[in-house]
Amino acid sequence: MFESAEIGHAVDKKTYKREEPLLREALLAAQYALLRQARTAVVVLVNGTPGAGKGETVNLFNEWMDPRHIRTEAFGAAGSDGRPDMWRFWQVLPPKGHIGILFGSWYVDPLTDAVTGLDTRDRFAHRLERIRQFERMLVAEGVVLVKLWFHLSKKAAKARFKRLESDPKTAWRVTTSEWDHLKHHDAWVLASEEALRRTGTGEAPWRVIEGADPAYRALTAGQLLLDALNTSLRAPPPVAPAAHPAAPPSPVLDEGSLLATQDYRRHIGRKRYDDQLEVLQGRLNGLSRRLAEQHRSLVLVFEGMDAAGKGSTIRRITQALDARHYRVVPVAAPNENERAQPYLWRFWRYIPHHGHVTVFDRSWYGRVLVERVEGYCSEADWMRAYGEINAFEEQLVEAGAVVVKFWLAITPEEQLRRFDERKNTAHKQYKITEDDWRNRAKWPLYAQAVGNMIDRSSTQVAPWHLVASDDKLWSRVEVLRTLCERLEAALG
Repeated sequence: MFESAEIGHAVDKKTYKREEPLLREALLAAQYALLRQARTAVVVLVNGTPGAGKGETVNLFNEWMDPRHIRTEAFGAAGSDGRPDMWRFWQVLPPKGHIGILFGSWYVDPLTDAVTGLDTRDRFAHRLERIRQFERMLVAEGVVLVKLWFHLSKKAAKARFKRLESDPKTAWRVTTSEWDHLKHHDAWVLASEEALRRTGTGEAPWRVIEGADPAYRALTAGQLLLDALNTSLRAPPPVAPAAHPAAPPSPVLDEGSLLATQDYRRHIGRKRYDDQLEVLQGRLNGLSRRLAEQHRSLVLVFEGMDAAGKGSTIRRITQALDARHYRVVPVAAPNENERAQPYLWRFWRYIPHHGHVTVFDRSWYGRVLVERVEGYCSEADWMRAYGEINAFEEQLVEAGAVVVKFWLAITPEEQLRRFDERKNTAHKQYKITEDDWRNRAKWPLYAQAVGNMIDRSSTQVAPWHLVASDDKLWSRVEVLRTLCERLEAALG
């Protein structure tokens, strides 16, 4: 794959002097057009062999364009705070209209672990496939990916290191790590070729640039970035989904009756409830303290029809937790900043580290529930979301999180009773809105969306737990009992 990067490309000084200001002017103009349109974000991945000019190219990009609208991030080896490997990259994605340059991106750790033998071939392939899925999601969300691989042969890299070391002004640029990396050059190239083959796709292709000649390298990288910017500017604006979504697909596996099959007659008396609540909260408190000891975290997801009792159930859980170690994230419609990012971005930010708990009061499942039913996204968007959500939750579990998901189910009759109670009780009126009544009118559509959701996202590592909640007391106890059992199974 790298043969094409070894043909000795070079640009003479006269040509560079003529072309560089033209390219620089065009890049700056395209950057400002991108900022004005604010329809897409551009992410530039800068990877390659040591000594191939990656750092110099990143500096040039910031020199040629307005660095105020560029987010440049450099990454070393990943830490081990309990968050997924991709978490640190999720945090730095640029908003629409901006450019992000990732110097050492999500490819570095898999490549390094493959070369040093920390990963098996199967694990390496698994990580590359996860990267493919992630990049596919970014592109589907409107991100323009520019993947640049700078290559330098082992012989050329060695010569360059010696030349830099011979000059006191540049000797600092060659460290022990560069020479150590050179010892693994051949293995690095083999692993890199596999990575580029597996992750070079039509929507996110790799561009291999020979790094021996600085002038050629600079003009080539700059032109590739300019081409990507212009392509994004010429792309038609996204088509807004229809105001009334198309009819959802036909139900499968009796999913339409899934909520109807729950036993809503379950009941518990106040005295028994109080006794069990105290016992279960004590049990949960002890389990939560073991999370830090075992380098684990807890992610709780609560979904359900309006007035199903999510808030009151969450309060019974947090009463048992140390306030220093948990966070409740109430999820509403995305704000302007959140709409400028991929839809999972606003949830990526709240992933807990070891020993901590995050409770999501509604969650990323809004994409396949409210956004689907209300027509806020296209059918293609919510259909692909099932796989993206499953991949996201798998990464959480692999990083040590215990993911527990609850759907609190109530009957339409009980929901109406609670709506009327809220409407007629002064201190509860803030809980009922016009949106709640409108959503109620679409109960059959939501019921079918829930069936699809359970069917397609209840996985072995993150299964759904459906809890009949017409009786709030019974529901709270059942949620606490289930949560404790899940934690005990995970923590041993």
